[in-house]
Amino acid sequence: MVRIGAFLVGLFFAGWLLISFLVGAVAYVTEPPAKTVEHEFHKHPKHVDFSFNGPLGKYDQAQLQRGFQVFKEVCSACHSAKFVAFRDLEALGYNEAEVKAIAKQWAIKTPDVDPKTGEASTRDPIPADYFPKPFANNVAAAAANNNAIPPDLSLMTKARHDGSAYVYSLLTGFQKQPAELLKEFPDAKTPEGLHYNPYFANLNLAMAPPLTAEGQVTYGDGTKATVDQMAKDVSAFLTWTAEPKLENRRRAGLATIVFLLIATALAYMSYQNIWADKKKAA
Repeated sequence: MVRIGAFLVGLFFAGWLLISFLVGAVAYVTEPPAKTVEHEFHKHPKHVDFSFNGPLGKYDQAQLQRGFQVFKEVCSACHSAKFVAFRDLEALGYNEAEVKAIAKQWAIKTPDVDPKTGEASTRDPIPADYFPKPFANNVAAAAANNNAIPPDLSLMTKARHDGSAYVYSLLTGFQKQPAELLKEFPDAKTPEGLHYNPYFANLNLAMAPPLTAEGQVTYGDGTKATVDQMAKDVSAFLTWTAEPKLENRRRAGLATIVFLLIATALAYMSYQNIWADKKKAA
């Protein structure tokens, strides 16, 4: 009796689920959802060839250093990278003295407390410090950026789909609103103080184009600093901040695959050898 009751209850809920599905399907066909400006004009990230793409890709150390320079001279004025310490830069090829100099010359100082008075103060960063935040808190960040809080960039390429290409596309995607957009969606004009970018989720963002002219950064290795080059370099650097152990992880994965293939072959040959006589006897 209990089983019959449970069956009927389950049948009832299954029936209602089927009815709800059918009603929803009919409504979707007869009254499809209205098109939105985001759905029509949002673009997926551009395809970009990075040296670290693919299972065997590796970081280009020179590119990472250029990207760090772009971050330091352009991005760090508004964006933090709170999970990156100055000493981590040694992985980019900087020696200990260079890391100390970079930390000491950093434009933003590290918050500290005066041991004599107990009052808040600042000091020059040291290699063990993480990159200082450009603003004391979110209120100060919003006040300085048109009421928008610049996100931390440490893990940005992991937080967005196809993150490296997304950052590159966003940095090079600022443009005027297309005429066809305003024609189809006249109420979707970019608000005052915002900037149109089809690679951003809602098409408009508070950040003004950060990379605006060739030579905005002077590369130490002589590379021509076009907007495209700077965007590509800083995208690579932010990929490294999010995945500093990417190369080690891939090497470990490759070694694991090779080990499993060899172990599988040895196990199969052992199986054949152990059971060979049994199979003949059978």
